[in-house]
Amino acid sequence: MATELQQMIDMVAKDKGIDPTIVVSAIEDAYLAAARKVFKEDDDLRSRFNMETGQVELYAVRQIVETVVDPAKEILLSEAQELYGEEAETGMEIEFPKETAKLGRIAAQTAKQVIAQRVREAEREKIHNEFSQRVGEVVNATVKRFESGDLIVEIGRIEAQIPRREQSRAENYAIGDRVRAVIKAVTLNAKGPQVVLSRTDPALLVKLFEQEVPEIYDGTVMIRGCVREAGDRAKVAVFSRERDVDPVGACVGMRGTRVQAIIRELRGEKIDIVEWSEDQVDFVTKALSPARVQRVTIIDDEARVMEVLVEDRQLSLAIGKKGQNVRLAAKLTGWKIDIKSDEDKKKEVELTMAGLEFGEATESAAPLVLADIHVEVISALTAGGFTTVEQVRAASTEALLALPGFDAETVAAVQAAANSSL
Repeated sequence: MATELQQMIDMVAKDKGIDPTIVVSAIEDAYLAAARKVFKEDDDLRSRFNMETGQVELYAVRQIVETVVDPAKEILLSEAQELYGEEAETGMEIEFPKETAKLGRIAAQTAKQVIAQRVREAEREKIHNEFSQRVGEVVNATVKRFESGDLIVEIGRIEAQIPRREQSRAENYAIGDRVRAVIKAVTLNAKGPQVVLSRTDPALLVKLFEQEVPEIYDGTVMIRGCVREAGDRAKVAVFSRERDVDPVGACVGMRGTRVQAIIRELRGEKIDIVEWSEDQVDFVTKALSPARVQRVTIIDDEARVMEVLVEDRQLSLAIGKKGQNVRLAAKLTGWKIDIKSDEDKKKEVELTMAGLEFGEATESAAPLVLADIHVEVISALTAGGFTTVEQVRAASTEALLALPGFDAETVAAVQAAANSSL
C-alpha cells in the first residue's frame, strides 16, 4: 500500500507533468539538508528513498581504511571485520543508519522548499525543451492580460508573450479572445523560459496556407517565398511540382474560399498569390501584380537591379500605397526594382537626347532616382531644390518635413532609399 509520501510524490509529478524521480531526488536532498542542520556532525551523510517502505532512510557512511585519519568518515579494517566478517576490505563503504524521527518539522519545512524549487526548475526545463522543438508551429492561445503593450496569452497551462512588435497594427484584442499565432522563439530570462509568439511573421502565413490548402500540405504545391507588411498586404510565391496542377488556383480555391479563410484570420490583410518562376524577368513581372507591366529590363545583373516600364495609369498601382507594392515585390524577388511610367521614360530619353545634341549632359542634369519612391514624391523633392541623391542624403529631417505633402513616414522612406543607394 502506498504511503502518504509516495502518494504526494505521484500527485506532484502528475500535476506538474514532470518525472517522479525529480520529486524523489528533491525529497532526498531535503532530508539530507535537514539532517546536517540537526546532527551538526562531520559525518558523511547520505539519504535514500526506499520504494518498498515509502520512507526516506538516512545513513552515515564510513570508508574502511588501514589507518584512520578522520574518525567521522573512516573506520578501521579490524573494526569493520568485527561487524561484517572477513568480507570487509579496505576501500569499501559501510552505512550506519541514522534516526530520521529527530528531523521532524525541520525536514518537512526544508522538503517543502526544496521540492518547490526543484519542481519550478523541472517545469522550466520541460517548457524550454518542448517549445524549442516547436518553433515555427502555429498554436491557439487565449488572451490573459496586457503588459506595456505586450499580449500575455495562455497555451494550455503555459503563459506566452506576443510582444508589441509582433502584433499586427490592424488587430485589437480583449481579455478572453482566442488568437492563433506562430511560435517564433523561446528565450531564457531570470523568470525562466519565455515563449515568444508572433502575428506578423511570414511563417504564420505559410502555416495558414499549409492548413487551408491540401496541395501545399502534401507537397504538390510549394511556397517558394513569402513577405508581409502585417495588417496591410502580403505576397506569396508558389510553384507546382505537377504540370496539371495550377499553384495559384489551388491556393485561391473555388470562388476564393481558401484564401478568403486566411484573409479573415489575418483581419483583412490583402494577399497577392503569384506563380514563382526561374525566369527572373517573368518572376518580377508577376510579383508586381495586380499591376500590368509593359517591359522589364535588367540594368545590373550583379547588383540585381531591374527597370520596369508601366503605362501611366498603372504607375500608382504598381508602386502601391506609400510604395508598398513595389517594396514587397522587391523583397519577394530579391531584385531592386525601378518603376517608370511611359511619360517618365519619355522625359528621360528627351533629356538624354538633349544632352547628346548640345553637349550639356552633366551629372546635375540627370533626373533624381530613388528606388521604390513614387514619382510625385520625386517631383516634390526636385521642386524643393533636392536634385541629387547626395543632396537628399545630406538634408535634415526638418527640411524634408517642410516640403508639401511630406509626413514622417514619407521622409523615413525617402531617407532609407537615399542611404541604400550608397
